[in-house]
Amino acid sequence: MFMGKINVGVIGVGNCFAGLVQGIEYYKRNKTEKIGLMHETIGGYGIEDIRFTSAFDVAIDKVGKPLSEAIYADPNYVRWVDSVSTCGDTVVKEAPILDGVGVYVASMINPIKQKKSSAELRKEALDEIKRTDTEVLLNYLPVGSQKATEFWADVSLEAGCAFVNCIPVFIASNKRWEKRFVEKNLPIVGDDIKAQIGSTITHRTLTKLCVDRGAVIDRTYQINVGGNTDFANMLERERLTSKKISKTEAVRSLLPENSKLQDKDIYIGPSDFIPFLGNTKLAFIRIEGRMFANIPFNMELRLEVNDKANSGGVSIDALRCAKLAMDRKIGGALTYASAYFMKHPPIQIADEEARKKLDEWIAGVS
Repeated sequence: MFMGKINVGVIGVGNCFAGLVQGIEYYKRNKTEKIGLMHETIGGYGIEDIRFTSAFDVAIDKVGKPLSEAIYADPNYVRWVDSVSTCGDTVVKEAPILDGVGVYVASMINPIKQKKSSAELRKEALDEIKRTDTEVLLNYLPVGSQKATEFWADVSLEAGCAFVNCIPVFIASNKRWEKRFVEKNLPIVGDDIKAQIGSTITHRTLTKLCVDRGAVIDRTYQINVGGNTDFANMLERERLTSKKISKTEAVRSLLPENSKLQDKDIYIGPSDFIPFLGNTKLAFIRIEGRMFANIPFNMELRLEVNDKANSGGVSIDALRCAKLAMDRKIGGALTYASAYFMKHPPIQIADEEARKKLDEWIAGVS
């Protein structure tokens, strides 16, 4: 059944969002192309039903510009299509900086010199969301933007919008915040997007393979490097606390209670910024363990992916699930969508089971 359009507001017009909107354009131009889609439709919504009606950023080269142009502004590297049609006449509005700009990326994004207070910018954001009939807010702020994410979660609650939290600031998985979304009967999907074919989902799959086959994991690591602003931002190690928790718990949660790894035996996290890699992300995963007769084994894997295709391939489903929940008047954290799409959901569920439960929820049978 056709349900209409999904009006989305984006917070952070960076590489991840550029990949999402250009990916949608790719599928609109290639209507028979289905490769890369986890769900062709969700609750009657196709990818062509997503449109971006509001946008907020802090970069001087993006604020005040048409969104369809801002997605190509430096330091965005995504150039998959030459133009997009899902942004209409949307213009990027100024957002409060708060803690959203790290010291290593300030020179790369050239943040605007703000003259308005956060209260003034909040009122302008609420007015823009209302004027454009935005229904879902998509949070693509940089890692470590605790205050800025909480600002926008609060705006979402006041504006009556669903919230999709793609970064490792804990909102959906924080009982206090989740309660507020329940009270407002607004859905939230979070926290910290789990890439389509990324390092964490691959690490989880290998971990579950070992556990299911009766092996014991003694030590494991996952090292990630890349060349975009995400990795430059994560050079500021104090911004990484929640990111490391999110990625580590996504893997450790699959281990049996009697064989949970101590912190000294598990390392998962971003490790360095290599500028010439651009949006290419390299992941190096190692698992050491023991199998039958206590005989040791180890495995190593190198994964090379486009970081922004990975994000867009999941966000496109998370947005539609959030809208479907609004249609069904469901508030609070969406358990199965969060478990399948996010690294740090309120409840960790094995990926196979989360996918099964999610599909049942989409079909309206659970």
